[in-house]
Amino acid sequence: MVDLVCDHWAPSLRGTTSAKMSVMPASAVQPTGLPAASVVVRAHDEAAEIGRTLERLAVQDIAHEVIVVDSGSRDHTREIARDRGAGVIELEPETFSFGRALNRGAELARAPVLIALSAHARPPDRGWLRRMLAAFEDPAVACCSGERRGPDGRPLAGPLRQDAALLAANPYWGYSNSAGALRTGLWRERPFREDLPGSEDREWSMWALGRGFVCVLDPALLVEHDHSRDPLRACFARYAREHRGFVMFVPGLEPYRLRDALAEWWGDQGQHRSRLRARLDPRRIARLLGKWWGRRA
Repeated sequence: MVDLVCDHWAPSLRGTTSAKMSVMPASAVQPTGLPAASVVVRAHDEAAEIGRTLERLAVQDIAHEVIVVDSGSRDHTREIARDRGAGVIELEPETFSFGRALNRGAELARAPVLIALSAHARPPDRGWLRRMLAAFEDPAVACCSGERRGPDGRPLAGPLRQDAALLAANPYWGYSNSAGALRTGLWRERPFREDLPGSEDREWSMWALGRGFVCVLDPALLVEHDHSRDPLRACFARYAREHRGFVMFVPGLEPYRLRDALAEWWGDQGQHRSRLRARLDPRRIARLLGKWWGRRA
């Protein structure tokens, strides 16, 4: 494996910062010399998970390249990624944001479609990438990702096309960079915001849908990605940063007061079998407190 110093970043994105990347293996590209998809994997201390994710990517039935953006892992994440043939970019942890990590990886993408993937989000089968790319046969589609339920909470029976009006009515529901795809050309026109602590995916989709494109949300695009057993601190932190992000770009978003959190805790059953179960769920309580903390006045 040869290391290259990649210092040709777009000035508007990186300034003078440089990064190190491993050369991609020739087997990752099509005979034309270009991959069909560029998969950008964000990682931090993911040695326990990233190997399985990269193994699932390796068996996909279309040509693709994999670029891992590592933000200061203290374990063997980078070594595992390189051993499995991925390109690796090292991002200083103090400069990390979700949008910045994706932008750094996307700057090296050679394919017409970008795949954003968390290191612990595993494709379910070898046809997952092909299904993702199929959505872009429609030129109106800007992005797509997996979704189990619609904005009303009901299970989706098939793909749902989200336009700007549907997003405005449900700003918390939609495209996700945990396992999503978008057109590289649109990303080059307008990269992810790097100042957002979270929700950079929804903000980008708001921009794209505002231009007349649509987002496809489809249960057939789901990956194995589970936060149901996250520690309470992680549940709180994730919702706090996502809702801090929402405050920065959702027009007219009202403050979410502690009494609003209490009302939602008491009255909203969500996906639980009963309101009692919902009220006693400690992770749900942590998420509601995170939402309040992120959106408090």
